[in-house]
Amino acid sequence: MSKLKLATAWLDGCSGCHMSFLDMDERLLELAELVDLVYSPIVDVKQYPDEVDIALVEGAVSSVDDEKKIRKIRAHTRTLVAMGDCAVTGNVPSMRNPIGPQAILERAYLENVTAQAQIPCMIVPKLLPIVRPIHEFVKVDVFLPGCPPSADTFHAALTALIQGAPLDISALTRFGA
Repeated sequence: MSKLKLATAWLDGCSGCHMSFLDMDERLLELAELVDLVYSPIVDVKQYPDEVDIALVEGAVSSVDDEKKIRKIRAHTRTLVAMGDCAVTGNVPSMRNPIGPQAILERAYLENVTAQAQIPCMIVPKLLPIVRPIHEFVKVDVFLPGCPPSADTFHAALTALIQGAPLDISALTRFGA
């Protein structure tokens, strides 16, 4: 039996979900026997593969780059998992919504600098008018809430997805699993 292809991706977020994913510790070795990690910030792969079985996506959609990335991931992924509260609800990144992107950029790059005040136009991608969760852009198959979801939640959810078993997220998250 060939291994499933697993990807993880990071949009606008803090990387806490990826850190919690890594907190599975030795259970990562068990998962490595069942899946190939084909794309992730923790591996050196630059292009998203054409066919991925399971993708865990962390973060909200806040820039044109994020939107382009999530649409590409969805187009090439069988099961898309919104990983963590930023991906599920917008959470912390969406706190800029009442302020707006221009005011945020001005505060960060003009008001709070002592030299070379300028809004970057090449390094920082164009921000969307509001930050939104990924399901407002593409179909999400599984919502994995938590800030971040625990390592136990990741392990239980991935094990079920890999085995094709029923997945009850409410049971996983109810007691901090």
